Amino acid sequence: MLRSCYRPLERCFGLRFGAGGGGDGLWHMDLKPHASGDYSIAVVQANSNLEDQGQVFTSPSATYVGVYDGHGGPEASRFVNNHLFPYLHKFATEQGGLSPDVIKKAFSATEDEFLRLVKRSLPVMPQIASVGSCCLVGAISDDVLYVANLGDSRAVLGRRVSESKRSAVVAERLSTDHNVGDEQVRKEVEALHPDDAHVVVYTRGVWRIKGIIQVSRSIGDVYLKKPEFNRDPIYQQFLNPVPMKRPVMTAEPSIITRNLKPQDSFLIFASDGLWEQLSDEAAVEIVFKNPRAGIAKRLVRAALHEAAKKREMRYDDIKKIEKGVRRHFHDDITVIVVYLDHHKSSTKHKIKHSTLGSTRAPVDIFSVSADDAEQGLHHIV
Repeated sequence: MLRSCYRPLERCFGLRFGAGGGGDGLWHMDLKPHASGDYSIAVVQANSNLEDQGQVFTSPSATYVGVYDGHGGPEASRFVNNHLFPYLHKFATEQGGLSPDVIKKAFSATEDEFLRLVKRSLPVMPQIASVGSCCLVGAISDDVLYVANLGDSRAVLGRRVSESKRSAVVAERLSTDHNVGDEQVRKEVEALHPDDAHVVVYTRGVWRIKGIIQVSRSIGDVYLKKPEFNRDPIYQQFLNPVPMKRPVMTAEPSIITRNLKPQDSFLIFASDGLWEQLSDEAAVEIVFKNPRAGIAKRLVRAALHEAAKKREMRYDDIKKIEKGVRRHFHDDITVIVVYLDHHKSSTKHKIKHSTLGSTRAPVDIFSVSADDAEQGLHHIV
């Protein structure tokens, strides 16, 4: 009853009631169990509409982690948030377990389904052809870790130098940044388009594909993958066509497979908003030296402190800036920290975590409650 009274206030004034939320645009879940340890999640909103989405699904046999960093709008990241995990589950069930092939099929099916949505929506929402999302997925099953990604969200492993609990921890990057700011990625894109001297250009201080976008892989961004969209009269009324003979972006994920070892201590999955402010090593050091509870929130706050320092501001000043305007100071940031206690597994531990669980960050920090986020938000596109 009280919750129904609060919701109109939350939507109208951006107020937050209940655990996990704050008027500073930061939402967090301190600590929850998964089959081989604990995890923590936190999100801070900078854009007028939150373009980051994040989720964790747990079962006795597997843990799935997803970080989706949208661009051009929130539609693609919300779509991925609702469709990718069901496809992963479907194909894993059909093929008897997780594999790189299962993950590729799930990414491809999500991309195809979003393309169908774009085609249906084009007459009433032409701009959806220019909406996309980076996509980072981690999956743990039978002590095997899979990391798949499109774009420049990043997964970093904290690995102990030896099996001793007190051993120092080093950072090991597990994902590839598909960003043409990286010379190797830029050369890969240019090699695929030898007849297009302007496939990657330097503009507004960074390298961009077609002078538009920095990432070379994504879900969505249909106008940079389907030349026919640029010829569509409806699309041309709202957005400038992009001259191209073939797709300049792809939805083919980079995938790594790793057998987890006792020295593998924890994983950090985060959108590039975190990595713009913190190095891999700095983030791993923060997780290693601090208590588990609230660790994702601690990483987000460390990033915000860095963003404030760059502008010669205080952290408290950053917190007071309104969404939208705040994007000029830092990006939306999603962080999920997953602790790996698989080497401590016991029958008791497995029984304790033998139930299904799911956590989703709010679809928008200022307008959706944490309770709604937990229930799945199936009404979103």
